[in-house]
Amino acid sequence: MDKVLLSLALIISGLTLGYILQNLDRRAIVSLPVPVADLRKLLQKAGLLFFMPISFLGAVWIVSFENVRVVLLPVVGLCALLFGGILGLAAARLLGKSNRDKGVLYCCGSFTNIGSVGSLVCYFFFGEPGFALVALYKMFEEITYYTIGFPITRYYSGATDDGKSTLSRLRGVFTDPFVIAAFTAFFLGLFLNLAHIPRPPLFEIITAVCVPAGTFILLVSIGLGMRFSRVSKYIPESTAVSIIKFIAVPIFGCSLAYLFGLQSLSDGLIFKVVLVVTSMPVAFNALVAASIYDLDLDMANSCWLVTTLGLIAILPLLYFILSSSWFMF
Repeated sequence: MDKVLLSLALIISGLTLGYILQNLDRRAIVSLPVPVADLRKLLQKAGLLFFMPISFLGAVWIVSFENVRVVLLPVVGLCALLFGGILGLAAARLLGKSNRDKGVLYCCGSFTNIGSVGSLVCYFFFGEPGFALVALYKMFEEITYYTIGFPITRYYSGATDDGKSTLSRLRGVFTDPFVIAAFTAFFLGLFLNLAHIPRPPLFEIITAVCVPAGTFILLVSIGLGMRFSRVSKYIPESTAVSIIKFIAVPIFGCSLAYLFGLQSLSDGLIFKVVLVVTSMPVAFNALVAASIYDLDLDMANSCWLVTTLGLIAILPLLYFILSSSWFMF
C-alpha cells in the first residue's frame, strides 16, 4: 500500500498546491511573479519539454521489446481513446443533451490523463519497465486528440470549419513542440535500446527524480486552473463520465489486450499497465477543447474534477486487483 499512498500523496499535494496558489493570487494575499495563466503554461512547458521526455528516454532505453506483439500496445491505447469518446456521445444521448454538450462529453469520455497521472502510477506500481510501456501505449494519443477529438468537438459545437485539410492538421500535430519532444524521447530511447547500447547507471537516479518531479509540476499547473464552483450542477454528467472512465473503458481495453494475447508477455506486466492507464481520469485537454470551441466549460471542469478526485478510491482498488492471486498470469 506504500505505492498507493505515495501516488495519492503526490497527486493530491500537487493539485492542492496549485489550487491554493490560484486562490491566494486571486484574493491578492500573495503576488505571483507572473499571471496565473502564464505560470500554468510555464510549468506545463517545464514538465512536458524537459522532465517527462528525459524520463521516457531513460525508461524506453531498457524496456524489453523481444516479442513483436508488444507493438499492439499503442493500438489498444488508440482504440480505448476512441471507445471512450463513443461512450461519451452515447451518454449525452441518454441524458438528452444538446449537440454542444455532446461535444463536451465526447472529450471527457475520450481524453484521458495518461501522461502525467497514468505514467506516475505505473512508475510507482511497476518501476521503469511499466513507465516505459506507458510511452508506447500513448504513442497515438496526441494524434488522436488533434486529428479526431478536436474536429469532432468542433463539429458538435457548430463552429464553422477552419478550412484545414487532414494533412494540414497532421502537420500541425507533428510540428507541435510537445509532440516533438515526446516522440524524440521515445524513438531515441528505442534506438539506443535496439542498438544494445548500455544505459549508464546514473540514468536510474535521473528517472527516479524526473518522474515524480515532472508529474508534480504538471499537477500544480492543473491545480492552478481547478474550479469547484458548479460541480453540483453536473452530477449526472460527471457520474456518467466516471462510469465510462473507471468501468467501461478498462473492461474494453483489458478485453482487447487479452484478445491480442498481451497478458502472456513480460509476466503479465503489459496487461497490468493497460488496466492502470485505461482507468485514468479525464485529461486537462478536455477543458482546453471545451474552451476553444466555446462549449460548457463548467461541465468539462466538473467531469474532470470528479474523475480526478475519484483516484482516491480507484488507486487502492487497482492495487487490490493487481495484488490478487487470480490476476496473476
